[in-house]
Order: sequence, then structure tokens, then C-alpha cells
Amino acid sequence: MHHVARLGLWLTGWQPAGRAPETRRFVVIAVPHTSNWDGFFAMLGIWWFGVPFRWLGKAALFDGPAGPLLRWCGGIPIDRTDAAGLADRLAARFADADTLMLGMAPEGTRSRAEHWKSGFYRIAQAADVPVVLAFIDHDTRQVGLGPALDLTGDVGADMDRIRAFYAGVTARRPDEMGPIRLRAEG
Repeated sequence: MHHVARLGLWLTGWQPAGRAPETRRFVVIAVPHTSNWDGFFAMLGIWWFGVPFRWLGKAALFDGPAGPLLRWCGGIPIDRTDAAGLADRLAARFADADTLMLGMAPEGTRSRAEHWKSGFYRIAQAADVPVVLAFIDHDTRQVGLGPALDLTGDVGADMDRIRAFYAGVTARRPDEMGPIRLRAEG
């Protein structure tokens, strides 16, 4: 997939940035997510780094003819109306795997939201794995991977580090990007 990603990035004028983490078990969050293009560029970027990742998406994405392709690309359909216990189930997958990179968009939608979904945080804590910060910057036309953060359990302090990393990243539709904040922060 590295070669597909390399070609896709070259054809679209985008550049990879950062480097793949050394750990082979982590939750990766892709930010911002204000357009369907963000998922496309995030996937190309992660493939460019050679990271064999799985990603979570709403179940409706997997309906119809695109479903098999999305699953082949690492997609895991999630029924957001029945998310109870999802973090624990995914943490159990980490416990059983030597290698698992699980990607998601914490904004949970392409529209403006006042809070991020906390699933990435809960999954990483339950599985005792770091959170890798991936970005899609439309101003610089860069897609990449940032640092792997070990969560401390202090939600405010952890989110401050995440906010600092994404402070200079520009969304495709900046007016659709809500604040980087979890509901637990108040």
C-alpha cells in the first residue's frame, strides 16, 4: 500500500510529514475531519508510513457496494446507536494482538461538534497503549503522524498536549471544525 499512497500523494500534490512510531500497538486519531477528503488523505498518509492499521467508521459507510472495499482497507463498522462496551471490546483486541494500530476520527462527524467523542481516550487507557496524533493540514498540504502520547489519566492535561499539537493544523472547512475538547473537561 506504500506505493499506492506514494502515487496518490504525488498526484494530489500532498506531502507526508513526521514518522511512524516505533511501537506496534496504538490508537491513532486523525484530525481534522471536516470533509470526506480528510479520511482519504489520512489513509494515504498512514499507508505511506507503512502502518498496517484498522479504522473505525459508522456502520452506514459499509452499506452497499463500497462496503467490501472499505473493509479491505481496514475498516471496522461501528453501530453508534449501540456503542455500550465498545471501548472494552476494542481493548480486549489489543490484549490479544502483538500488532494493532486502530484509527479513528475523534470529532465523530464532519460537521461542527462542541465536543470530541471520548472513545479514543477510553480505548487507549483500557488497552494501556499510546495515542498517536495524525494530522491532515490543508494549508500546507501535508498529512502525517505526530508523537505517540502516553495518557496520564489527567484528562485536562492530556487534552492540553493534544490541543497544543493541533494548534497550527488547518481544516479543509475551518468553520466546521469544533473545539478540541472532551465532554469530561466541562
